[in-house]
Amino acid sequence: MSISDHDFSALPTDLETKAGFPVADVSFDEPSQMPSSGDEVARSFDGFFRAFEAYRQVNDARLEEIEKRGSADVLTLEKLDRLDATLDMTKKRLDDLSLKARRPALGHRSSSMGGSRTLEQKAAFESYMRSGRDQQMRMLELKSMNSGTGSDGGYLVPEETETEILRRLSLVSPIRAIAGNRQVSSGSYKKPFAQTGPQAGWVGETSPRPQTASPTLAELTFPTMELYAMPAATSALLDDAAIDLDAWIAEEVETAFAEQEGAAFVSGDGVNKPTGFLSVPQVDEAAWSWGSIGTLSTGVAGDFAATAPADRLIDLIYTLKSGYRQNARFVMNRRTQGALRKLKDADGNYLWQPPAVAGGEATFMNFAVTEAEDMPDIGADATPIAFGDFRRGYLVVDRVGVRLLRDPYSAKPYVLFYTTKRVGGGVQDFDAIKLLKFSV
Repeated sequence: MSISDHDFSALPTDLETKAGFPVADVSFDEPSQMPSSGDEVARSFDGFFRAFEAYRQVNDARLEEIEKRGSADVLTLEKLDRLDATLDMTKKRLDDLSLKARRPALGHRSSSMGGSRTLEQKAAFESYMRSGRDQQMRMLELKSMNSGTGSDGGYLVPEETETEILRRLSLVSPIRAIAGNRQVSSGSYKKPFAQTGPQAGWVGETSPRPQTASPTLAELTFPTMELYAMPAATSALLDDAAIDLDAWIAEEVETAFAEQEGAAFVSGDGVNKPTGFLSVPQVDEAAWSWGSIGTLSTGVAGDFAATAPADRLIDLIYTLKSGYRQNARFVMNRRTQGALRKLKDADGNYLWQPPAVAGGEATFMNFAVTEAEDMPDIGADATPIAFGDFRRGYLVVDRVGVRLLRDPYSAKPYVLFYTTKRVGGGVQDFDAIKLLKFSV
């Protein structure tokens, strides 16, 4: 049976057919051009569900063809791939709309955040950004010198701008959004942990009480590394009084910071960057010990098992202790998520489900799914699926203060704004994260 033999008349009427496949009736403009009204979010959310319904019907057709003929029709596979891409695009659009709707108007917050000092600081910072005049900044004693090289100076951005940068990063950086977070004023954060708990034992009512061993303590250290971005502005932009420069700098650096952070939190090697959770030593779960991440193998190199492929994912869920499972989630990239969308349970129900509300998260086996593009693809000996309580398992450490140095000389006629922050990260509980390994 080919794809043309299937009846798709039950598909929603406002799904239009483009290039031979049904897609949601939505457009994909740049996020900056998207309206962020509640009506637009609702329409995109509705379109996402319609696209998913079309995806399920085409995938059911694919499974029926495999059952009858041993393989799926090429047109069916092509149609399914395009619908999969449509789902990803629609979900991204919905996320962008929801995020934009939640952003406050940064330029109107200073009057309510703390009196003349805040207003004076904001005015001094804006004067420095627009014209390079730093007399007011010096008077406010906001000069911040790099401890490594005294010739490299900069000015601390106003507190509200720093807060906005970190808040936006938590929304656009997937691992930062789900991990634990600490802010420090020093170059590193040190966290003690007990390798062994206090000893105890049973004794009789009148028996002697021997002294028990003390718990063994160790220390985890999370150094902060420098992360930088260098947005450029034209003279016309700086001369335009209608431009909110606080909001502009936050928008410019958020994507650059988030991309670098996202990669480091997943696979950073710890050299001038955070240590990612995939860079921690990995061992089979049966031989797990503190200091390593436990893995569970699929039994097939580079693929799921041919029969009952979802069973190994159930095993992965239950490698976690119950205390971690309550807040656990899956982390994977969109290509891996596309593979999981096709899986069903014994009753024919899809294990992957779209978010129930606008701005919500997709789920797999009732656990939230976080899409992190820096996770590896499915392949031999790869670990493309992580599962765990990342709030307890991974820690992001931010050093207070975001610095900015104005450079009107290096790229004339543009003005560069060398913006830096210090951030670190690493695994803080090695038992809270587990990995699915596609190996024998």
